[in-house]
Amino acid sequence: MDQQIDRRRHPRFAVTPGYTPVRLRLLTEDQFTRSGHAYDISEGGVRFEMDIPVEPGTPVAMEIMLPEQPGVLHTNDGPGRAVFVLGNVVWCDIEEPGPANMALAITRYARSGDKERLMRRLTTGVYARVA
Repeated sequence: MDQQIDRRRHPRFAVTPGYTPVRLRLLTEDQFTRSGHAYDISEGGVRFEMDIPVEPGTPVAMEIMLPEQPGVLHTNDGPGRAVFVLGNVVWCDIEEPGPANMALAITRYARSGDKERLMRRLTTGVYARVA
């Protein structure tokens, strides 16, 4: 019997593709130069796609636009409030035509309160956990 072991430390939550924008910059760049969208997010990482692939092992900064919650009025997070993280690209799949699918391992949150704001939004029950 083939059993897969999930080595992730944090639960992942599926976000609606195309509705959770992300922007990325290499740490050698001054501005966010690449944009795409997330597929799933956890406290420790993001699976996303972009037109321009990034080499695994590359340290980057990412802006994650917090996912919307249908029917919920936004208060101090605001609907456009972004979370900023630093991390490393851990894999990049360019086998299929179209945008590159990638994963980012978050090494730290750039601003105080960003991790808590992100997790509060993801754990409301609106987003399904991903295996």
